Amino acid sequence: MLGVHDTVGVAIPAIPPRSSLLQRAVGSVLQQTYPVSQLSISVDHWRNGAAHNRQAALDGIKTKWTAFLDDDDAFMPEHVGKLVQFANDTGADYVFSWFEVVAGYDPFPQHFGKKYDVDNPHHTTITVLVRTELAQAVGFQDAAGGEDWDFTLNCIRAGAKIEHLPERTWWWYHNTNNTSGRPDRW
Repeated sequence: MLGVHDTVGVAIPAIPPRSSLLQRAVGSVLQQTYPVSQLSISVDHWRNGAAHNRQAALDGIKTKWTAFLDDDDAFMPEHVGKLVQFANDTGADYVFSWFEVVAGYDPFPQHFGKKYDVDNPHHTTITVLVRTELAQAVGFQDAAGGEDWDFTLNCIRAGAKIEHLPERTWWWYHNTNNTSGRPDRW
């Protein structure tokens, strides 16, 4: 059984005007079987960019763990609990599971179930669970390869232990503006 020391906050960067997508994302957080202690949403009204928006959502988190969720995706009900348990079981600082794709396809099937190798890293999605102290120390910056990829690389540089839970615990939706997992839109 996990104790109260395993508090989790969820950081959601949102882009207007996607309120129906954000409602779905927030609804999935509220339906978690593991209690979420805090929800921090940053809406990028001024179009400051993904790195700024992710950082603003992260800055509000005061829990032991931070789970990231984009506003156009959703957690399955046991997502947070499974990641917290896996992080505790492995002693990891950063854990990620896999996704069920909706209206697209998995562009990285070769990474599912594969132990994460920090000496030869590959992209993860940003839907991860990270120790808040680590996430806030590393932060998000604009980067040529993407702020999420840069975040992962900076976690590795900071000495983070990264583990992959080979289960599908969240939905990766491909909406009309999404290019991830849709090379036909690249």
